[in-house]
Amino acid sequence: MTVAEGTERLLITVGSFDGDDHRTAALSYAALAAGKGTPATAQLTKAKIAHTLHSYEHGSEAAYGPEAAETLGLDPAVVFKTLVAEVDGTLTVGVVPVSAMLDLKALAAAVGGKRARMADVAAAERATGYVAGGISPLGQKKRLRTVIDASAESLPTMYCSAGRRGLEVQLAPADLAQLTGARFAQIATAQ
Repeated sequence: MTVAEGTERLLITVGSFDGDDHRTAALSYAALAAGKGTPATAQLTKAKIAHTLHSYEHGSEAAYGPEAAETLGLDPAVVFKTLVAEVDGTLTVGVVPVSAMLDLKALAAAVGGKRARMADVAAAERATGYVAGGISPLGQKKRLRTVIDASAESLPTMYCSAGRRGLEVQLAPADLAQLTGARFAQIATAQ
C-alpha cells in the first residue's frame, strides 16, 4: 500500500486474518484510546475480532470514502461507506462500496420495507453517536438494523469507518455482519 505524501498513518493489527499469530503493532490499545479510540474499536477489541486500523489525515474538502481509498492506496471496491437511511420511519444502515451509491429501494426491500429515504444528518448522528463522515456500522449508540452490500461477501477483508474521520478499520465481512447483526443484500448501484 502507498500513502499520499504528507499524510500521517497509524497501522495497528490485532489478531490475524490468515491463522498466523500477528503482533504487528508495538502501540497498545491503551495508547490508541488516549487519542484515537472509538466505540467501534472498543467493540472490536472486546469481541476479540481480528482487525487492522488505518489512520490518515483527512483533508477539509474531500469526500470521506473516496479520500480514504485514495490516501490509503486501496481499491475503492474494498472501502465501504456507512449510510443511514430511514425505511418506513425506522433508521437503517446501508454499508456500500465508496465507488457506488446506495439503492434506497433495494435497502427497503432487504429489510422488508416499502419506502426509504436518506436520514436527516442530525438524526443519524444522534442515533449512532458519531459525526457525519465518521459514522461506523460498529459501536453505535443505538444499534440500528444494518445491511451490507453483497459485494463484500466475496472479499477476504473490507474497510469501513472505525468511528471518526480519518480512521478506517480492516476486517472480515463476516465479522462485521456478526457484530452488527447485519444481513448481506445487493443494495449498491454504480455511480
